[in-house]
Amino acid sequence: MNELINKLNGEYRIVNTYNCKIKPCIDCRFCWKNEGCCIDDEMQEIYKCIQECDNILIASPIYFSELTGALLSVGSRLQTYFCGKFFRKEIPIKKPKRSAVIVGGGGDGSVHRPYEKACNLLHHMNSHDVFPLVYTHNTNNNPTITDINAIRGINGIAKFFNEIRE
Repeated sequence: MNELINKLNGEYRIVNTYNCKIKPCIDCRFCWKNEGCCIDDEMQEIYKCIQECDNILIASPIYFSELTGALLSVGSRLQTYFCGKFFRKEIPIKKPKRSAVIVGGGGDGSVHRPYEKACNLLHHMNSHDVFPLVYTHNTNNNPTITDINAIRGINGIAKFFNEIRE
């Protein structure tokens, strides 16, 4: 991850879902009629960042061919954006985003399922311009640091994120 961070222009924020104090969605339906979420935790700051940012990167290890449980719990709180669009008839995030997904796993499972799930989360954050999947696989036998395709992908993400939009 440091390899990518060192190549990015501008500011960035890292949200480590393992260390966040963010509860998962409890389906209370507050967001069916109200903007945001009634759960007052660190997610309120994440909502602000999502509104303001230009790019979003989802990076996750994959376990049993899926994103981490911690990331999925945080992702469940994006329900407010879905409800904004479909129930409140609003555009919850006006600024379109560029995005990318990096996943890595030690075994031989599929990278497609976690990529599809990450893209679904990104679309709810108004990102429809998604860089092609960057992944490293079979890391139990082949360390990520020597994965040439992953390194090329990281360089591609940096270039993609640093491009100036017209």
